[in-house]
Amino acid sequence: MWLRRALFHWLLPAALMLPLWLVVGWAISGASGWVFLWVLFIAVPAVLVGQLVTTLLVRARGTVRHSRMLSWWDVLVFTLWHALIIAIGFYPEGAFWPLLLAAVAAFLGVFWVSLWQLFREARPVSLFSVATDPAYLREAMRPTTERRADEKVVIIEEVRRSDS
Repeated sequence: MWLRRALFHWLLPAALMLPLWLVVGWAISGASGWVFLWVLFIAVPAVLVGQLVTTLLVRARGTVRHSRMLSWWDVLVFTLWHALIIAIGFYPEGAFWPLLLAAVAAFLGVFWVSLWQLFREARPVSLFSVATDPAYLREAMRPTTERRADEKVVIIEEVRRSDS
């Protein structure tokens, strides 16, 4: 539970921290100037925009807004994608291209899992599933004359004035 909530709060700062890590990692690793151009013009904007888009897709779901927690699918794909971005930031000579391809594939996974969950939550509920829901049936079967103690009834009467 705490992990899902922590990752929910991490998503927006990650949009700034992960691209910044790519620049800092370049400086620490001593990679070439060509790598810096790649980082500056391709990697940083791609990670920034990709993270913002997927964050908005996740936060568009009602269950995430209500609970302020990610689903376990979100935890899996975001953790994998962020770990790959962090690994790329070390710029390992032999593993850079495989890590980059894996990070792109992980982003596509994050994007499609986010869309899948959003559409799954937004799909219309059939009348049959609502009509067979026990909570709905209990409420529908409750007598209408029965009032709860905390309910208040306000009656407003209209008074007509004659304009004479």
